[in-house]
Amino acid sequence: MSTVTLVGSRLAEPGTEFVYHGEADGCAGCPYRSQCLNLSTDTRYRVTSVRENAQTLECAMHDGGVRAVEVEPVSVTANIPSKGAFAGSKASLSGPCPYVECPSHEYCEPDGAAFDEEYRIQNIVGDPPHDVCHLDRSLELVELDTED
Repeated sequence: MSTVTLVGSRLAEPGTEFVYHGEADGCAGCPYRSQCLNLSTDTRYRVTSVRENAQTLECAMHDGGVRAVEVEPVSVTANIPSKGAFAGSKASLSGPCPYVECPSHEYCEPDGAAFDEEYRIQNIVGDPPHDVCHLDRSLELVELDTED
C-alpha cells in the first residue's frame, strides 16, 4: 500500500530508494511536519510516483525543497545465518562486521534493517558476494520483509 509523503526534490524520482531515519533537528516548527514525518523509522522505501502539479515546498533540511510523492516499503537484501534460512521463516542479522572492504559488508550491515529485530525471509537470493567471511560466519543472501 502506498503512502503520500514529502521527500527532497533530488529523491523525487520513481524508483529512488531511501531509508527513512525519522525527524531531524531542522524539522522543529515546520508547517509540513505531518506530511513528512508519516513514515516508519529505519524502513527502506521506494518512490513509486511523483504527484503531478505539486509545488516544491521550502525545507530547512533539503536545499532544493521537498515534493509530494507516493512511496512503498521495500524488502532489504541482507546476509543472515544460513542455518534455518528458508522463505517464510524468521531471521535476524548476524551482527556488526568491522570488515568494510568486504564485498558483502553492505549486506551484513544493510540500511533499513536492525540487528536486534527479526524479519520474515521473503526469498533466498543465494550465496553472498564474498569468497571468505573473515568472521567465519556461514551466511545466506536473502530478501527480508521489513514491514510491521
